[in-house]
Amino acid sequence: MPTNPGAKPLVIALEEHYLDPELATHFTGLDKVPPHGAANMPKVPERLYDLGALRLREMDEAGVDFQVLSHAAPSLQKVDAETGVRLARGVNDRLKATVDAHPDRFAAFAALPTADPKAAADELERAVTRLGFKGAMIHGLTNGLFIDDPRFWPIFERAAALDVPLYMHPSTPDPRVIEVYYKDYVEKFPTILRAAWGFTVETATQGVRLVLSGVFEKYKGLKIILGHLGEGLPLYLWRINMGFARDGRGATWFRDAFSEHFWVTTSGFFSDPALLHCIQEIGIDRVLFSIDYPFVDNPPGTSWAGRLPLSAADKEKVLNGNAKRLLKL
Repeated sequence: MPTNPGAKPLVIALEEHYLDPELATHFTGLDKVPPHGAANMPKVPERLYDLGALRLREMDEAGVDFQVLSHAAPSLQKVDAETGVRLARGVNDRLKATVDAHPDRFAAFAALPTADPKAAADELERAVTRLGFKGAMIHGLTNGLFIDDPRFWPIFERAAALDVPLYMHPSTPDPRVIEVYYKDYVEKFPTILRAAWGFTVETATQGVRLVLSGVFEKYKGLKIILGHLGEGLPLYLWRINMGFARDGRGATWFRDAFSEHFWVTTSGFFSDPALLHCIQEIGIDRVLFSIDYPFVDNPPGTSWAGRLPLSAADKEKVLNGNAKRLLKL
């Protein structure tokens, strides 16, 4: 980790994406790069493939000291088991080479072949123990299945045993959901499937399902990260908890599980009211800074970071301290 003895707090951003050239050839339909609806982001593909001079220059210009790199959606979640297992080792080994080239600027989350849960758990262990990765990122549904399905629990068991977090990131909604919920507006407003709404609905649903599944009761140390200030869940936490209390699991059962096992990042969500609400609901120690590069430019994120309505100590926690502790940087 770099040190920063000056007045400016160290800035660690941990939802910062890239594309592996081999894996990207397997993306089809709405998942192709550039992403559907990205006509107003012409530099995104170039930035996704760059893990050197361009990325580092833009980090320096904006004041980002350190990025935790993760593959962009849908990563390995929409390939079959055999293909995913074959691809995963190469994807993670190439990312390890990037981190090794700039260890003072980069760390990494692994890509996991979740269609084969046992192989995914083994790859997570290899990535953490042999490559030095800080956890893994999982994008949306795995071939139509939410990751809380019991067949995927070997991944959670291994993450808990390794004491590393799993970052639950959005992906394009399931085609059945698009057909019922969004098809009327996709042509005119393609980002309804992504950052405008579809990403939030899918990933917030995944967060709720994880609590309901009982996985946190079985794996006490399991840690989950949600981007985009928790995909709206902190805002709705009181009401969600009140609703599930009616089902007889206890007055604060849902809130307790969420507050114990989830962290949230600021990726692509630079709002003072939303940030302060998250802090009020789950505490300052559970909020981490992120930008969502290159889908979001660095300067708006770091400009906002410089004027966060927080004390110096709390700002330090959000910008770097919480990430250092959670990821053991």
